Amino acid sequence: MQEPTPTESIPTEPTRAGRSTSPAGLRAGLTVPVLAYGGILMAVMQTAVVPLLPDLPRLTGSSAAAVSWTVTATLLAGAVLTPVLGRAGDMYGKKRVLLLALSLMTAGSVLCALTSDIRVLIAARALQGAAAAVVPLSISILRDVLPPERTVSAVALMSSTVGIGAALGLPLAALIVQYADWHTMFWVSAALGAAGLALAAWTVDESAVRHPGRFDTPGALGLATVLVCLLLAVSQGGEWGWGSMPVIGLFTGFVVALALWWWQQLRAERPLVDLRLAARPRVALPHLTALLVGFSFYANSLVTAQLVQAPEGTGYGLGLSIVGAGLCLLPSGVIMLFLSPVSARISLSRGPRVTLALGAVVIACGYGIRILDSRDLWVIILGGAIVSAGTALAYSALPTLILGAVPAAQTGSASGVNVLMRTIGQAVCSAAVAAVLVHHISPVGGLLLPSLRGYLLAFAMAGAVALAGCAMALAIPGSDERDKPGRWPRRRRGGPAAGNLLEGAGDA
Repeated sequence: MQEPTPTESIPTEPTRAGRSTSPAGLRAGLTVPVLAYGGILMAVMQTAVVPLLPDLPRLTGSSAAAVSWTVTATLLAGAVLTPVLGRAGDMYGKKRVLLLALSLMTAGSVLCALTSDIRVLIAARALQGAAAAVVPLSISILRDVLPPERTVSAVALMSSTVGIGAALGLPLAALIVQYADWHTMFWVSAALGAAGLALAAWTVDESAVRHPGRFDTPGALGLATVLVCLLLAVSQGGEWGWGSMPVIGLFTGFVVALALWWWQQLRAERPLVDLRLAARPRVALPHLTALLVGFSFYANSLVTAQLVQAPEGTGYGLGLSIVGAGLCLLPSGVIMLFLSPVSARISLSRGPRVTLALGAVVIACGYGIRILDSRDLWVIILGGAIVSAGTALAYSALPTLILGAVPAAQTGSASGVNVLMRTIGQAVCSAAVAAVLVHHISPVGGLLLPSLRGYLLAFAMAGAVALAGCAMALAIPGSDERDKPGRWPRRRRGGPAAGNLLEGAGDA
């Protein structure tokens, strides 16, 4: 039997409450929360291993350098697979590729739960990295299957799941690690992943919007080479030495591989990334802003967790446990959840560019509070919550801008690139913050620990990057009328235009 189109799969006979009681109506009503659950799960997977890092060398009989690859492998795999799976979703079906990403994530969790071998653990964590593609694929599905008036709020919620999951994952994983065997954490994540996979298979309709053609395998391999060289150099530069031959070689390889990949993409009949489209200001500037916002957002959780766990003898540290540090970040996740509909309303009334610029300014204000006082717990939580509020605004606006600037058949690929830019921003932030803290250390109880001045410089750096993101957002071209998603034309039932939020999107 032929699968119904997205518009046909939504029931048209509402009950008195305005919703259908049929199975199809129930499935349609669960699409947004199920996809949001997948996004939260993705962020939880990325942070779940953090509480284990200090003990993993002992638990696996390996070195600290080897253990660090449990984080690096996930980062690299996620960065490579996000644009690749996004493009595959545009070609072969977004739901199909979404289920593949969730399956790889769940399989990686099971493998982590079954092993204590660091080599197998690193490989399993790389499989979990496939979950990074869940958010851009889900955003693309929402564009295709929801009516325009619901799309903006659903996309805003989907974008906020990254921060929500990160805030929930750390304390949850810390509690499990503290009171149970460390493998239990991965069994729990496997069960959560299996539930997400089953729910997505049942509730999510396949999009009828496709961009068929031959998959650009050389482009995918080239992009993988570019990203591995860049992110490996950035993430390991502090440990290997920024002037070491491996790091210099990786940066050189990045430049060469990028030039060759760019040349290949411009000449490919069906490129992995449409660089001509990506170079247009309405697409390129949101991508660059995503990098800056990703940088400024990540400094909040990265620095806060270290600062509150620092010994009280430093004069600023609170000596909290990893569980306590995670709970300090929990309010930030709750705020991101409740702000997603607010950000959608701002985008509908003022346009997503205004929402993006406002979010960047709010992030900078949050870091301003952290600079004024980072000794009292309530001020630390308040400053972090304000940063998260700004992140919720910015992250919800970014995909809306992308959806309004690219054709419906390329939303998976374009959304994947936008999420990739956030990932690169986070990786660069991690290296930059580490460099700042390493150069501002002082002896405390026989240990060399970062000084308060180092933390304040990190906050100032993140705030300055956020202000640069605000300027970038304001430079995004496009009339207010076209940028307001509330004015997007309704989808026509059937025909080649079905599934499009914008008629003629990408022609600007």
